[in-house]
Amino acid sequence: MAMTLGSLIGRMLRPCGRGRFVRDERGATAVEFGILAIPFFSIIGAILETSVVFLSGQILESAVQDTSRYIRTGQAQGMIVTAADFKSQVCGRLYGMFGDCSGLHVEVQTLNDFASLSITPPVDWTCTNLCGWTRTESYAPGKGSSIVVVQVYYKWPIVLSVGGMTLANLPEQKRLLASSTVFRNEPYS
Repeated sequence: MAMTLGSLIGRMLRPCGRGRFVRDERGATAVEFGILAIPFFSIIGAILETSVVFLSGQILESAVQDTSRYIRTGQAQGMIVTAADFKSQVCGRLYGMFGDCSGLHVEVQTLNDFASLSITPPVDWTCTNLCGWTRTESYAPGKGSSIVVVQVYYKWPIVLSVGGMTLANLPEQKRLLASSTVFRNEPYS
């Protein structure tokens, strides 16, 4: 029984499993999952973060509308006398979504007419570190039939940031949430 060089090499390779190694599919699922896991979980995280930011914005909007109704109907007289009181009323309607209600910025002002309305956020968009509010809080609810503008802002912390993709529009990975409403007070006395 004469062996050729080719058959000898073939026999030598067979025990080490070169042929079996090429056909072996054990662990393929783990490798495929490893390749797809990072993009998959990044997308899931982005969806969750976007949902939480949207939900928080809607809760802030609802809280500001509900609290502003006190001013509009005259019920705020004697009950809400400072910006801190108004902030406390808004905070009580945030359902614990906002961890630090002291981070809310409140401005309640009266206007002479609707044409003089100007709503601008109290932030410096060029600031890069430790940015505070650019205006002080105010609370002037007016009297019956006054035109009132209510603005409430909050710097929401953004958790997920992948590369250049982030929901943050402020420094320090934060997003400005804002709610404002303009109305004429009822003619209470």
